[in-house]
Parts: sequence; C-alpha cells; structure tokens
Amino acid sequence: MADEYDVIVIGAGPAGENAADRAAGGGLSVAMVENELIGGECSYWACIPSKTILRPGAALAAARRVPGVREAVAGTIDVDKVLAWRDQLDYAFNNAGVPPTGAATADCPEDEWDRIVAVNLKGVWRCLVRELAEMSNRGGGAIVNMSSVAGVAGFPFAAPYTASKFAIRGITRVAALEYSGQNIRINAVCPAYVDTPGLRDGAPPGSEAYRAFAKQQPMNRMARPEEVAEAVVWLLSDAASFVTGSDLIVDGGYLAGPQRD
Repeated sequence: MADEYDVIVIGAGPAGENAADRAAGGGLSVAMVENELIGGECSYWACIPSKTILRPGAALAAARRVPGVREAVAGTIDVDKVLAWRDQLDYAFNNAGVPPTGAATADCPEDEWDRIVAVNLKGVWRCLVRELAEMSNRGGGAIVNMSSVAGVAGFPFAAPYTASKFAIRGITRVAALEYSGQNIRINAVCPAYVDTPGLRDGAPPGSEAYRAFAKQQPMNRMARPEEVAEAVVWLLSDAASFVTGSDLIVDGGYLAGPQRD
C-alpha cells in the first residue's frame, strides 16, 4: 500500500475505524462513511489525509466530517462524493451492518428481517456495484466485505443476521470469480465476538454476560477491534496479492471444534 492509493471504509465502527487508522498511518488517503442514526437518515463521510499519525481509535476525531450524505439504504455510499475528493479508489472495506435482534425464526417480524437484510446484504451489494465499476475502469483494486462466524455456522435467534452473513460470503466468492481477470481481489473477514463499545453497553466488563461472550472463544477472550482491522488491512495489501474469494476467520478458535469445559 503506497501514497498513490486510496481506501474507502464503509461503516466506521470500531473495526472500520481501526482499519482507517492503519491505512492513513501507512500513507493512504482514507474516506470513511458512517450512519449516525440507524436507517441511513443522518449520514456523513469523513476524509483523513495520508500519513496522518493517529493513536488507536482516533480516526473519526482526526477526520474532516462532511454531513448531509443521505442514503436510500443504510450501509451504502455515494462513491462519487469520495472520488470528487481524491479521484481515485483502489481499496474498499464494506463494514456497515446491524446486529441480530434475538427473535426465533418464526417470531422475527418481517420488517426486522427486511431491515437487517437491507443493510447487511443489499447495502454491501450496492457498495460493490459502484466500487467494482470504478476499479474496473482504473486497472484493479482490492475489496474486503465484513461477514462473521455467523456466516459460517448457524446462530440461534439470529436468522436474518445469519442469512445475511452467509450471503456476504457467497457474493464475495461470485464477485471474486467474475472480476479476477480485471485485477480486482475480493475477500471476506469473519470475526467472532468483538469487544466493542456496543457490546459493552449490553454486557459491561466483569458482568456474567461479558464473561459468557469471552468464554465462547477457546482463547477465553473476545477479539479486539484492532485485531480485526489488521486482518482487513492485510487482505487489502499487496502481501495478500494471491488471495481472492477467501474468508479470513478471526475467531480465537471459535470454529475449530467443540469447546472444552
């Protein structure tokens, strides 16, 4: 990854923000897009100059925030606004998503199903459409889509979320096959539980719920956002130049086999 390349991060949650930190510090000009309100009603895009020195988790504070990017489906982006800033797009991380609601399959309201699938799956597809068109015209690039271990194994009480994350792995493979001849690599990253502020809101450190989440990984802890970000940045980088159509599992052994007591 070098000065002349640019990256866009869609969904500046903890993993997205940490990926932006690393990309900007490594010499890239970074654009991030985030929804301040779930549903895409109040969005912004933010620009970070290349070679910006950032402490971990400081990307949004350092960015120039530009309000007023309204979107029909949360998790999508008007890439043209970013191209007007830098006129180049070589890397993209499609990270936008919403969590499961905890309903059993037959009890999931249809509007909840539609909302989760619209953001987690249709949002990623819409981003891919514009990113692939731009990269095809400019000689190539690399894209990472955020999936989950819930896209590899079934998660009870999370039917629409699980369906969307399985589908992201599917569309990643299809697009990788379709665009490999155009020098575009497309991969997915699949984390298990990540220790984010959002998770801590519902399961404060030290609580029984927090410990239960941590114990589900054989390493007996959750992933840190920067650990997921490192996987994303590696997949985008030239170090992964022969990797496409793949899933990078970042799960502390979650999927390796049955947990020991």
